[in-house]
Amino acid sequence: MLEQIALYWHEFASRPDFWAILSIVPVTAFVTWAHVWMALKMVFYPIKFWGFYIGNLPIGWQGIVPRKAGRISGIITDNTLSRLGSLQEFLDAMDPEEMANIISQQVGLELDTLIDEIMLDRKATLWENLPYAIKRRIYAQAHAQIPAVLKELVTELSHNVEQLVDMRSMVVNKMESDRKLMVRMFLKVGQKEINFIWHISALIGMCFGVVQMFVYVFIPEHWTVPFFASIWGFLTNWIAIWMVFNPINPHPVKYPKFFTRLKSKKIPWIRPVIPHIATYNIQGAFMKRQEEVSDVFAEVVTKDLITLKTIMTEMMYGERRAKTRHIIKKYINKILESPIVLASLHLLFKPAEFADFKTDLIDRSIEITMVPVSDPEFNASRARKIFTMFRDRIRMLTPKEFQNLLRPAFQEDEWILIVLGGVTGFGAGLIHLSIAFL
Repeated sequence: MLEQIALYWHEFASRPDFWAILSIVPVTAFVTWAHVWMALKMVFYPIKFWGFYIGNLPIGWQGIVPRKAGRISGIITDNTLSRLGSLQEFLDAMDPEEMANIISQQVGLELDTLIDEIMLDRKATLWENLPYAIKRRIYAQAHAQIPAVLKELVTELSHNVEQLVDMRSMVVNKMESDRKLMVRMFLKVGQKEINFIWHISALIGMCFGVVQMFVYVFIPEHWTVPFFASIWGFLTNWIAIWMVFNPINPHPVKYPKFFTRLKSKKIPWIRPVIPHIATYNIQGAFMKRQEEVSDVFAEVVTKDLITLKTIMTEMMYGERRAKTRHIIKKYINKILESPIVLASLHLLFKPAEFADFKTDLIDRSIEITMVPVSDPEFNASRARKIFTMFRDRIRMLTPKEFQNLLRPAFQEDEWILIVLGGVTGFGAGLIHLSIAFL
């Protein structure tokens, strides 16, 4: 038996293309590793379209995630975010009463200036000549009413947030206006899976290289090199992506265990253990990390996506802003209905001008309200209040629901990446053929 193997090896080693055949394995592993890296980069980059147009036909490339940020974020919202809770729950968890106090303090600091600026824009001469005693009473009346009115206003806005804000529209608008955020979110959540795809591709490519080497030994035709390289490139991309998300549910498998892997990065990486039967769960790489990903995803969403600033911006300037302004107008009227304030303003303004004044007051009130709401520390404090709730609910998602956090990024046009693997493999096979075999 050994003599027969030695004879076969001698015949094989005597072939003129011996080294060319042996090179198939490392070349296939490297090329696979390289083209999978390129395919993964093309999922996320470039952020903006790179290329040119022939008429209306784009010739070039834009990363799948930034190109379809609106569609992908819509899918994530429908499939996942909407199941984690309502905007009503998120705002309630942010403590509306505390928010009202902070906003009230900010508006209070700016209130005198706010009134002065609006009055000077509209009735500069009259306002400058108005006795300061009357101005002071107007300021004092506004300051006396602001805390209670703002508390009522914030409470009503919070209770009606579902009518004032469309969460899907809010998320989609945010992602489309900041495509870098979309890419950053996916990379932060799925970086380990992306690295897994990249590195496992080299191992898969090496296995395919061994198969191709034997194919060439028995079918020594030059066409087999680029042909099978193309097949392996196609299959590697498909298998690597599939392994991240499948199987969805864990499948426990019993196996004899003789070694255990050490967490330390120092050599040796493994050490022997008493032989025993262990259990290994076969499951998609992303699905296995549900608990870990929950922390990362909750942090990204509560700090960058569903924030107080994002909610308030959509509420004040979004598609349903008319409803918000109607509510704010009601509370502005409460502030202005004091006899001294009302009498003073009616002396200054005609009825039509008074309506315009209230519109200006609403616009400036919104601007001032957005100042504390946009403060990073203020948003961070609100994020901390909903982080735990968000994280715990992500952990409670079913594997199928959890898969939808990352899956849409690869599912959208992933066929392009798979076909690209085949095309790249074919090109690399031609180069390998011309260098090593011809």
